[in-house]
Amino acid sequence: MPRLPSSPPTVMTGEPSKPGLVRAIGRWSLTALVLNGIIGSGIFGLPGSIAKLLGPAAPWAYLFAAAGTGVIVAVFAELSSQYRETGGQYLYARDALGRFAGIQVGWFFWLARLTSGAAVASLFVIYLGEFWPGATSPLARAAVIAAIVGGLAVVNFRGVRAGAGLSNLFTVAKLVPLGLFIIAGLWLVESRTPPPLATAATAGQWFDAFVALVFAYGGCESAMIPAAEAKNPRRDAPFALVAGLSVVTGCYLLVHLVTMWALPDLAQSERPLADAARVFAGPAGAAVIALGVLLSTYGWLSGASVTAPRLTYAMAERGDFPRAFGAVHPRFHTPHVSIVLWAVLVLVLALYGSFIWNAILSVAARLVTYAASCVALIQLRRRNPEADAWRAPAGNFLAVLGIVLCALLASRLTITHATIMAVVAAIATANWLAVRGR
Repeated sequence: MPRLPSSPPTVMTGEPSKPGLVRAIGRWSLTALVLNGIIGSGIFGLPGSIAKLLGPAAPWAYLFAAAGTGVIVAVFAELSSQYRETGGQYLYARDALGRFAGIQVGWFFWLARLTSGAAVASLFVIYLGEFWPGATSPLARAAVIAAIVGGLAVVNFRGVRAGAGLSNLFTVAKLVPLGLFIIAGLWLVESRTPPPLATAATAGQWFDAFVALVFAYGGCESAMIPAAEAKNPRRDAPFALVAGLSVVTGCYLLVHLVTMWALPDLAQSERPLADAARVFAGPAGAAVIALGVLLSTYGWLSGASVTAPRLTYAMAERGDFPRAFGAVHPRFHTPHVSIVLWAVLVLVLALYGSFIWNAILSVAARLVTYAASCVALIQLRRRNPEADAWRAPAGNFLAVLGIVLCALLASRLTITHATIMAVVAAIATANWLAVRGR
């Protein structure tokens, strides 16, 4: 059976006799990776949902969510700098906590990627409604989602170069509509009332808002994976994290403020950026923003369709997932079974749930992987105190704080989401029982 290149996980020990990665990523390149890893598509759909929960105090939630994200990013910065292989949370949990934990984290990370894909596909259809109002009807919605997800699967089935090239083509699209929206909005919107901190929102509503914003800040788990290839990770990683998160938070804050100032009924808007642009820039402005969002969401999906199937392939290669998903197409040399499975499940989830339903389920799955990574950091610090890696200040404290934050946010899950999580945990356990003797 053909196979993709793979290698076992290697922890950096600082021994000069061992080969290492080329340290070629500078401070600003590392900062760009943080920006690219975090800014996705969630900000295009969440302002209305956050406003519904918190009203005019909603902008403050972005600051609080950024602080929590900073804790998790610091944990991942240290973890990623210890490995030459980029396996993410699955690798960290498997190496630090054992095979059972690795399989559990792998399944939940896969669930997070699937539901993120479904949420973004749903958001694509919502903004397509700006040009084709009938796109949001059940039949048309199903056809559009099937076309974009299926089309990306075909592209990636035929070769990784085609898929990666398509992803690179759309990377810049996520920043262009945000930049245009912020500049035009700040220039043209007349009402600029500062957001009050006092609000009638309950503590539960604040936590619900934080849960939703984890989706917008998601991506921090991959932003620092190349830290081991930075020229000076001990100096540049903290800078990149602080600068990157500051830029992202500022961007998100300005986007929400502009939408809030332009739309008194922001909480009722499904396409908040397009609706706000229509107020201060007319139909043409709304069309430009909507087109930018379509490019951004499609670009995110193109990238996810390349990377997500590689997780099930990698797990199958290590014997931690059904062997069929480690199959490589003899002609195209792609993990075709994993690609097809990804497309089918994203389609099913997108047709079953709304944008926000899938976004929250994605967050729920991420919280499991975040908490496991925090536990892994504590274990690896105990096991490898001399590891040649970037060390997060007060790393153990940050890891414990991250676990507490994840637990608090997970307590806000609905019964439906919690049930799905329990089913996935049971499937992962059955998976472990089936492969543990191999």
